[in-house]
Amino acid sequence: MASANDARYGQKESTDQNFDYMFKILIIGNSSVGKTSFLFRYADDSFTPAFVSTVGIDFKVKTIYRNDKRIKLQIWDTAGQERYRTITTAYYRGAMGFILMYDITNEDSFNAVQDWYDSAYVLLLVGNKCDMEDDRVVASERGRQLSEQLGFMFFEASAKDNINVKQTFERLVDIICERMTENLESADPSITGHKQGHQLNEQPQRSHKDCAC
Repeated sequence: MASANDARYGQKESTDQNFDYMFKILIIGNSSVGKTSFLFRYADDSFTPAFVSTVGIDFKVKTIYRNDKRIKLQIWDTAGQERYRTITTAYYRGAMGFILMYDITNEDSFNAVQDWYDSAYVLLLVGNKCDMEDDRVVASERGRQLSEQLGFMFFEASAKDNINVKQTFERLVDIICERMTENLESADPSITGHKQGHQLNEQPQRSHKDCAC
């Protein structure tokens, strides 16, 4: 969970209006697949092995530059427990893309991918914890085949060893930008950026490529 300093930092970042686009991204998947660690690695370049399961929703903000544009990412870390699923889905509105994550050492988390999948969204499939090769139960090829079947890209990654974390987010942002370009005239106003007057009004309710390793 985010600390008080993280919360203040996130609030400060959220008030920064100097950006071209704002994208809301959600990380979804079963509990304990490493969503929080993945987010912290990307946003803060930090890793803590003893994260407590997220309760409800948490988020971080990170600003990046892609294709000469300043893009603010509002990245939401969601609880994977079934009892929080209704809370999680309430925050899907306005999301531009999703990282759907499973744990390569947990067969159940892989089998649950299609329960989380929704063809209406821009998705990347991520097999996390590829640093734990000795404990692997889901082969890379199975993840690749499933992603091809569902029609989106696939990465294996490790938050612990910082493998394919940045690449995953950057590829998702590129896909969102490509979709925006392709559908510029017919795009929903919710996907336009600050220059078009769009800002995210929602505030979080804080409650408590393949593997290169």
